[in-house]
Amino acid sequence: MALDQSADSPIAFGARKESVLLTGATGFIGQRLVAALLKDGQRVTVLTRSPAQAETLFKGAVRCVESMEALAPSERIDVVINLAGARILGWRWTAARRAVLRRSRVALTERVVAWIARAEHKPRLMLSASAIGYYGVQAMGDETPLTENAPPQPVFMSQLCQEWEAAARKAQAHGVQVACMRFGLVLGEQGALPPMLLPIKLGMGGPMGGGRQRMSWIHVDDLLQGMAHLWRAAADGGGVRSAYNFTAPEQVSQREFSRAAAALLGRPCFMPTPGWPVRLLLGEQADLLLEGQTVAPERLLEEGFRFRYPSLRGALAALL
Repeated sequence: MALDQSADSPIAFGARKESVLLTGATGFIGQRLVAALLKDGQRVTVLTRSPAQAETLFKGAVRCVESMEALAPSERIDVVINLAGARILGWRWTAARRAVLRRSRVALTERVVAWIARAEHKPRLMLSASAIGYYGVQAMGDETPLTENAPPQPVFMSQLCQEWEAAARKAQAHGVQVACMRFGLVLGEQGALPPMLLPIKLGMGGPMGGGRQRMSWIHVDDLLQGMAHLWRAAADGGGVRSAYNFTAPEQVSQREFSRAAAALLGRPCFMPTPGWPVRLLLGEQADLLLEGQTVAPERLLEEGFRFRYPSLRGALAALL
């Protein structure tokens, strides 16, 4: 059962203080996670391409290593949290860009698992990021909830997530519990939310591509609390399941999102953005913005996890 904590209370990962290896620590989510782990008394080692910059960013409070080879097999790592991955939105998904996305996710995860295979003290748990892109896209107007049992699709984003998860699950062969976390749109002071709000703040907000596509999202605080929930579940003997949807219980349409944000900001919401320029600019990548998914956090809810921000309006109000 998840702890019932107030929004400003520290996140409790567990009574026992452990050694954590974290990838993707310098990103939006990673920085918040490092702060929460340190506040809880956990020992953090960060895998990063820029150790000097990470040392400065975290004020020397974490150990920074540039490669898995810098960790001796005799080192003890209790928990691995794998968040690394190059930015999905932006450059078109050319063959070269797809290779970058695979290297930053699949190849890096394979290197982490290769170290686990050599390690004398195996981690007890690996939490590995994935995305709700695993499910592909839903037909417009189809609001059937997609649970963790929903199948993937033969599109690039889904295939990338499948490969990423498969690489992480190889750690199970070494006795490690592995849970893949399929993130929805993460709402926070950084990340995707600020650029999404900019047109609304400028008075040019409105539905994109018709606005009927569903948005599955999660407040960043709930995302971190969800990680802590899995951490405790694995330590308490209950175990973790292979995949979890990290999305809020309420899914909204893109039009509803725009209206809620505009109302909270006191701005109008009347200027639609047609879908065709987005598709022309981004190609297949436009599906991330113009096609929707109704993704339900079935397993977190079954395990008693309580969301601090189950509704969009409450989540946005806490951030605006």
